[in-house]
Amino acid sequence: MDALANFFLENQDMIYIVILSIFLGIEVISHVPAILHTPLMSGANAIHGVVIIGAIIVMGHAKGDDYLALTLGFLAVVLGTLNVVGGFVVTNRMLEMFNKKK
Repeated sequence: MDALANFFLENQDMIYIVILSIFLGIEVISHVPAILHTPLMSGANAIHGVVIIGAIIVMGHAKGDDYLALTLGFLAVVLGTLNVVGGFVVTNRMLEMFNKKK
């Protein structure tokens, strides 16, 4: 228990920044108009693609006997890929709603 309290005391500034970032993100997202949702979602998916590249690089630098790092890296790559593909599928469906019917 002392180690956990020590961690929070040592990283208090960073914890405050993360908490404030969460509240700021919630405020920004809740005020986005519906018309901007699709372009913002596409942009977020593109940014998440960079996260996937970063996860691949970090996983490549992990030691061969560090199974925890390799497993977490692989999981990050798989879940990030699912997020990007799923986001672009949803974006494509939303854009299809604006096509004229034949």
